[in-house]
Amino acid sequence: MNAAPTLAAAPFDAAELAALRADFPILSRTTRSGRPLVYLDSGATSQKPLAVLDAERRFYTEHNAAVHRGAHQLAEEATDAFEAARAAVGAFVGAPAHEVVFTKNATESLNLVAHAFSTSTAYAQRGSAPQGQRVDPRFVLAEGDEVLVTEAEHHANLVPWQELCARTGAVLRWVGVTDDGLLDADALDGLVTERTRVVAFAHASNVLGAVADVARFVAAARRVGAVTVLDACQSVPHLGVDLPALGVDLAAFSGHKALGPSGVGVLWGRAELLEAMPPFLTGGSMIELVRMERSTYAPAPQKFEAGVPMAAQAVGLHAAVDYLRALAPGGRGMERVEAHERALTALLLERLAELPWVRVVGPAAAADRVGLVSFVLEGVHAHDVGQLLDDEGVAVRVGHHCAWPLHRRLGAAATTRVSFGPYNQPSDVDAVLRGLHRAHELFA
Repeated sequence: MNAAPTLAAAPFDAAELAALRADFPILSRTTRSGRPLVYLDSGATSQKPLAVLDAERRFYTEHNAAVHRGAHQLAEEATDAFEAARAAVGAFVGAPAHEVVFTKNATESLNLVAHAFSTSTAYAQRGSAPQGQRVDPRFVLAEGDEVLVTEAEHHANLVPWQELCARTGAVLRWVGVTDDGLLDADALDGLVTERTRVVAFAHASNVLGAVADVARFVAAARRVGAVTVLDACQSVPHLGVDLPALGVDLAAFSGHKALGPSGVGVLWGRAELLEAMPPFLTGGSMIELVRMERSTYAPAPQKFEAGVPMAAQAVGLHAAVDYLRALAPGGRGMERVEAHERALTALLLERLAELPWVRVVGPAAAADRVGLVSFVLEGVHAHDVGQLLDDEGVAVRVGHHCAWPLHRRLGAAATTRVSFGPYNQPSDVDAVLRGLHRAHELFA
């Protein structure tokens, strides 16, 4: 569970919120129905402040060049900006710069880790690895070894592990979800065995909103020497997260969910693990020495950044984390974001609890959630709910949210999900409730 803030934090007041919202031009537009936009789909992608848009534009208009290539001034400036972004993003999650790998999204980050196991296993089975590489036994799977996930995972933290098991003969196991929509963490002791090699789980569920007991998962994995992989996509943008302090080995998150641009993600890993992992993509920029017979690779993180990287997007993400930290004095902005989104979540949960025809999935208390709430309207398909809310100018997510197995477990074909960002306001909750009442009257 995310630790309580060390500094008392309060939601943004009306004046602060008005100033904050002014930084997001899209929030001032109207929808095709002529109604003001109410954006409540930040769990899918966040909106971007002017600081981020300006940073990307400034990179392209003043410094654009291929980073880590060329000796001219623009190349030096672009490289400096890219590496400054690495340092800033690392600091945002409590990590040194050399433990931050830029990818195109969190899905690529998780696939990178899964392929490290696959490649290491293939090398071990063959009995050799390319020159200069050592096969680390922590990344080698034998037939019958086990990969543990949870039933609540996003497909991005499930399908790569399914594929890994298919390639190696490992067995996929999972922590189930209770009838209350909570992870059955009590089952960990029975599920983590001497054959467990990987424990991969979400810090916060993109459907349930529930924040996992990370310490318990980490302790179980450490007892058997398993590698822990954290999907932090729904936590890093909404909570004050220190990844190394959580005790996990590797973690992935997306830039576009954290007020940053699309096209940039992050893999964080402990330095010695990154050095032990073979690369995922190969080619230019990630090499040390190339001959016709063989090649050797650069140290991490460059080893995982083949080709010309997403420099402008990384610069935009730098601006995004700076913006988030600056939302409170002393760089404590994430405490305010967490308090603000939890207050909105509590308000929505309170209002939904008054409606007997609404079933909320996940924890009953906002304190146990990030700022998202998924629910089912009795007798009304989520797609109908979403369409009606869209007619009202309210943007929410409907469907299985890339968590199909979880929805089957919940007995729901689809849910409606409201997910908050720091720019949302109490009137947005009112707009949702008006739309839900109308949906109930029309369809139920």
